[in-house]
Amino acid sequence: MRPSLVIVGAGPRGTGLIERIAANAPELYAGSGLDIHLVDPYPPGSGRIWRATQSPLMWMNSHAEDITMFTDETVAMEGPVIGGPTLHEWARIDGRVFADRRLQGSYLRWVHERAVAALPADVTVHHHARRALRVGGPREGRQQVWLEGRPRPLLADLVVLALGHLDAEPDDEQAELAAYARTHDLVHLAPDFTADSDLSALRAGEPVLVRGFGLAFVDLMVLLTEGRGGRHDGDTYVPSGQEPVLYVGSRRGVPYHSKIGYDWSGERPPLPRFFGPAEVEALLARPGGFDFRRDVWPLVEKELGFAHYHRLFTAHPERTNGAWSDFEEKYAATSRAAQREALVVAAVPDPVDRLDLDALDRPLEGVRYASFEQFQEALRGYVEHDLTRRHNPYHSPDLAVFLGLLSVYGQLVRLGGVGPWWHGFFSYLASGPPGPRLRHIPALSRAGVLKFVGADMSVTTEDGMFRASSPTVPGFSVRARALVEARLPAPTVARARDTLLRELHAEGAAETPDGLLRVDPADGRILDRAGRPHPRRFALGPYTDGRTPGAFTRPRTGGPAFRQNDATARAALRFLAGLASRAAA
Repeated sequence: MRPSLVIVGAGPRGTGLIERIAANAPELYAGSGLDIHLVDPYPPGSGRIWRATQSPLMWMNSHAEDITMFTDETVAMEGPVIGGPTLHEWARIDGRVFADRRLQGSYLRWVHERAVAALPADVTVHHHARRALRVGGPREGRQQVWLEGRPRPLLADLVVLALGHLDAEPDDEQAELAAYARTHDLVHLAPDFTADSDLSALRAGEPVLVRGFGLAFVDLMVLLTEGRGGRHDGDTYVPSGQEPVLYVGSRRGVPYHSKIGYDWSGERPPLPRFFGPAEVEALLARPGGFDFRRDVWPLVEKELGFAHYHRLFTAHPERTNGAWSDFEEKYAATSRAAQREALVVAAVPDPVDRLDLDALDRPLEGVRYASFEQFQEALRGYVEHDLTRRHNPYHSPDLAVFLGLLSVYGQLVRLGGVGPWWHGFFSYLASGPPGPRLRHIPALSRAGVLKFVGADMSVTTEDGMFRASSPTVPGFSVRARALVEARLPAPTVARARDTLLRELHAEGAAETPDGLLRVDPADGRILDRAGRPHPRRFALGPYTDGRTPGAFTRPRTGGPAFRQNDATARAALRFLAGLASRAAA
């Protein structure tokens, strides 16, 4: 019987794994034959998120030149580098364009087809356009993958879960809000991928409470304005009359920072410097384990500060006191944040040029406005200031911090535990919306279609309505018959609607305190609650504690997902080759 590998999830992560199997097979798996079964109800390559059947108004949040599915020499992996075109090279479009997601889906389908074509002739790929329901089988024996609508399971020597973003059952708060909405005939849209949400119940002219100010909100904003016939004329929004009035707030109370709109020039900060493989190994070797805030965050702060000040001193020396070499030596010698702060105050005269991560993370912390109208004007100014800064190379240390964030994320993946707080912080600073989309926010505000609630937005229920308030504007509140939770569901294994994951969890697969599936950071094998890696089950993606910034990445930035794909592919091929050789003997 030919060896068999089942990959559950045929989106970009599954495609990336096949690409790495094809790249590594000549070295590790030649001439033994293999059946690869791809299980996904959506088309291979694009999967659910990048499918063709969605609005062309749904854009990528990265420039076309910053999107690749191919490895380069910056990826720290054992397997061979197999280069390929970025999205802009493949589509022959301007590299600075924010392409729509349907075009990205076409690129991903092409990458998938190229990866399949590169497999050895005796490797066959079968696509099953169904959902996987559960995985069974003994630790040391063949696995059984049960599919929706299929009476008998697929038999697999190995199973890799590459599921992507998952739907989730509501938590206690969401369940209570949904029940209240049903009782009082209200509209409650739970966390979801915005392109899948039914927005038809959000009526023209009526107030809608929106909790969440990130990328899901931007999608919602676009679909309810341009998607309903409105248009932007320069910095003015011309309503169609079909828009609801969106009252938006969140924990921070501000939108994600705009994507940076200029190119890098000159010397790059030499990263990693203070948080690299040696520091990761030291943390992993600690007998009592480590705490993120106590042990990891100080290293992250120092690393991001190094990236920032390296760029400031080397590209904008007129805004500093002294030489970079002197500052770098003293900076390296500091062991506490207070020491670094004193050093920075002496060396960087203008506070605007200093990196303050706390202020970046919570810009409205402790800020209060006397009136709702005053806050509207202030937040429009905040967004316009962010757009100006993010498109002006005078502030190029911001781009250096972006590179630092990518480097740090790669090390955290090696550490084995990228929790929701870090992922949210990274996304807020480094994975925000395109500048043109953010520029629409002040225009929609001036048109009266979009209103800002503030930070730490709370939602309560009273008198048959939803009510929102925020300490940012004391005394202000707004009531509405509709509430939208503008964010993806939390990737919690125990509450996943995916029965496959829930059953794995019930059978003993380990989860983090945040609810992510625990995997071996070396190769992605699923860990049980005793910390043992399953010999025949792997998992890759945002629902694991090995989550990465994305299944694809910016060229020449190390690509943590690519490194993971390579490690998993090589582990799988070695295992399957061993089976084949024993069978031949």
